[in-house]
Amino acid sequence: MSQGHLALRRGRRSLAHHVYHVTTATKAREPFFRTSNAAHAAARCFTESPLLGDCRLLAWVLMPDHVHWLMQLGAKDSLEMVVSRLKSSSARKANAVLGRTGALWEKAYHDRAMRSNDDLARVASYIIANPIRAGLVEDIGHYPYWNSGWI
Repeated sequence: MSQGHLALRRGRRSLAHHVYHVTTATKAREPFFRTSNAAHAAARCFTESPLLGDCRLLAWVLMPDHVHWLMQLGAKDSLEMVVSRLKSSSARKANAVLGRTGALWEKAYHDRAMRSNDDLARVASYIIANPIRAGLVEDIGHYPYWNSGWI
């Protein structure tokens, strides 16, 4: 992580049972998940109970060069721990499919804690609409790398 990013994270705490919108990019914005096998391998990680612990993924979308997660933390694990497990496992599995080694994700990630008055369904819809806004598909039903409890 850059010194600037470390400075921004200093003093930040993740709160149990709070909802966070997390975004992280691939290394140098390389479109590793343009390949369907790599995208499938990574996306499977987002539903694995051992990786999530007591965290719940409320919505997510995997783009060719980044991912968005809307997650509600449980009581045990910090946001940093959950994000680290998801990034680590998805990188291992995608790298195996791609026949490569090394970092797949940037070290840093962006998170925004949702406020109690935030409309989570609206945030989930915004996340899920990423492939449409990026011009990858015209209808989200034609994009395979997402999930949402609202849609």
